[in-house]
Amino acid sequence: MKIVIIGGGFAGINVARALGNDKRFEIILVDKNNYNFFPPLIYQVATGFLEPSSISYPFRKLFRGLKSVKFRLGYLQRVIPEENKVILSSGELTYDYLIFATGAKTNYFGNENLKHNAIAMKTLDDALEMRNKLLRQMEQASVIEDSYQLTKLLTIVIAGGGPTGVELSGMFAEMRNGILKKEYPELIGKGGDIYLITSASELLSPMSEKSQKDTYDQLRKLGVKIRLQCRVKDFVDDKVVLSNDETISTKNLIWAAGVTGKLFDGLLAESYGRGSRLAVDEYNKVNATENIYAVGDICLQLTDPDFATGHPQVAQVAIQQGRQLAKNFRLMVEGKPLKPFRYTDKGSMAIIGRMKAVADLPKPKMHFNGTIAWFAWLFVHLISLITKKNRFRTLFNWMVAYFTKDQSLRMIFKPSWNKYTDEDKK
Repeated sequence: MKIVIIGGGFAGINVARALGNDKRFEIILVDKNNYNFFPPLIYQVATGFLEPSSISYPFRKLFRGLKSVKFRLGYLQRVIPEENKVILSSGELTYDYLIFATGAKTNYFGNENLKHNAIAMKTLDDALEMRNKLLRQMEQASVIEDSYQLTKLLTIVIAGGGPTGVELSGMFAEMRNGILKKEYPELIGKGGDIYLITSASELLSPMSEKSQKDTYDQLRKLGVKIRLQCRVKDFVDDKVVLSNDETISTKNLIWAAGVTGKLFDGLLAESYGRGSRLAVDEYNKVNATENIYAVGDICLQLTDPDFATGHPQVAQVAIQQGRQLAKNFRLMVEGKPLKPFRYTDKGSMAIIGRMKAVADLPKPKMHFNGTIAWFAWLFVHLISLITKKNRFRTLFNWMVAYFTKDQSLRMIFKPSWNKYTDEDKK
């Protein structure tokens, strides 16, 4: 059985690895990058607390030893379901079964100014772009004399009150109050605020009220200015325009306000559900198709009794769906009944700053905050990294940052993008 997987995130990797040594399958995983990376920690790359290699790993090295798995570098251009074929930037592939595991993309809600001027937080490229930009602007701020321009360089606006927005806000606040005072003494007292903007009436909406209140209170103590029930309408001429008509002068808008699905050339309109996500049945088969499946953030599954409006777009859903789909493919080959997917919620957590975090467990229903939640966050994210080498590198960097209250990864790298094609930059 030949299975083509489009996308090498949590879901795609778990399908490939689960079937990797089963001789009954031929697995080809396609991705536009030649590496897998861990999205929950890209903000730590963006803020210079981790190096990219701490949270990424090459596919070919990852699949070394898995006899049934091959890797193809490229991006999907078109699907031809009637011919069981996909057209890639690097050629064509035929399949018996096709799996979409592409994840979601950043949602700018149709605003071109936001798309072109805000800093996204979705990929490693985004994280490195953000790190380079903020470091360059700190250097500019250290020599500039115009107070208005100085304030714009130092002010940071973060759109999105989910885990990424909260964790970025806390990280920036602690850096401002610690590391940057040591390294940029000329900027002490020169202004520059950190704003966290969310359209919701609370931070971390999916979490408990206790977690939401703890997060709000801790960020306020760190000096973060929070705007609830407010959204970013536009970003033009170095001004962030909010829905309450407030404007914030800044050169730094970080966009963590939402994601949306992707449209794939060749699939029917009936295959899509809310938010341009692929609508799937209880076995993750895409509607209006015979042999096409979707797992992870890209799919919308409304058949789980405990999640009638769809699953949250988090790592655990993708991991569990990938593993369950792999089991179903084995059952399919053996002629046995398939098992519907049911998500097991293992809880949620977010880190706010040094020794500050929140965590919720569903069964039994419990809430943690402070040091206990902080250590739990570190442990869960460490064991979730894909290899032992990633875990060791990340643990080492975290230990250095913890004991020294510092880190040494604030270098500005300048890749020569002009050497690459436009498609390579995507």
